[in-house]
Amino acid sequence: MPKLLIDFLPEELSELFVGMGLQKYRARQVYEWVMKGVDEFSGMKNLPKDLREKLADTPEITIGIPKIKKKLVSEIDGTRKYIMEFYDGNIIESVLMVYNHGITACISSQVGCRMGCAFCASEDAGFVRNLSGGEMLGQVIAMQNDAGERISGVVVMGVGEPLDNYEEFLRFIKLVNCPEGLNIGQRHITVSTCGIIPKIEALSDENLQITLAISLHSSDNSKRKEIMPVNRKYNIEDVLTACRNYIAKTKRRITFEYALIKGFNDSEADAAALAGLLKGLMCHVNLIPVNTVKGKDFRRSGIEIARAFESVLKRKGIETTVRRELGMDINAACGQLRKEQLGEQLTIKGRIVKVLKFIV
Repeated sequence: MPKLLIDFLPEELSELFVGMGLQKYRARQVYEWVMKGVDEFSGMKNLPKDLREKLADTPEITIGIPKIKKKLVSEIDGTRKYIMEFYDGNIIESVLMVYNHGITACISSQVGCRMGCAFCASEDAGFVRNLSGGEMLGQVIAMQNDAGERISGVVVMGVGEPLDNYEEFLRFIKLVNCPEGLNIGQRHITVSTCGIIPKIEALSDENLQITLAISLHSSDNSKRKEIMPVNRKYNIEDVLTACRNYIAKTKRRITFEYALIKGFNDSEADAAALAGLLKGLMCHVNLIPVNTVKGKDFRRSGIEIARAFESVLKRKGIETTVRRELGMDINAACGQLRKEQLGEQLTIKGRIVKVLKFIV
């Protein structure tokens, strides 16, 4: 596996270049080009031609910014959804969302996912590998370069469980926050987890200013276990204990994500139970009508149901919002576009195999 230049902080890249017998200042020039989204050494115009050729012909290194393989743009709200391909051919999906306060990138942390949440399209495609911190950063750079506008916020809640890739997630925070790079402040970064308690506890000691979001989706262990296998190991009560400890250490509010599934967890009784569960916590609840995914039976709750649920929580003192739905016309469900892309690739491979068998 080659070293990915996107994985390096500026001072580390300088050390690498010196070790390769190159001038230290060349590393700074290369780093600046990488941060601009240039993914070929030939495009780094202020480097001598012989150096560009040397870098391009060095198999031990590659830039590592993913290539945009497919892009869908919402005609409703301008949301962009991408399929990105890494140097090894693996693909993930990323989303660029436009808000009044700026542009936010939603990025993936793994190729696939181990968590197996029943309502998620990522679950069907299986787990392949973790992404490096630089590969997470590369998604932001690729989207920013494509949009031609600065990205001001990042949510790590695309394909994968970020805390299942803990060290590389921390690496990403350093890379994206680097002043010489994108310089996106930690307060503009949110990470979403299904509730891996040891990593929540570890994160509370990292002295970060990011926002932690917990995918809860039910206040009842039997229901949560039905849709989220992680609950078999880390139940709701233990997750909330970890959240209380996190808040006490970091003094930062936690967001609880709650996907409203029609007839499953969206009654006013469910809302009252959730309010009782979260009483006294410094938190915010983000209600998300679940996305409909092909091949799955889960259906979204109507907006009236969502508003009634929200009203119960607010009356009981829980700060709540119904999330604005973006990109509804471009496969909005997390992992769905990647799932379809993988399906297309498997179909093509199957046809090729049939042709080869016929020829033989």
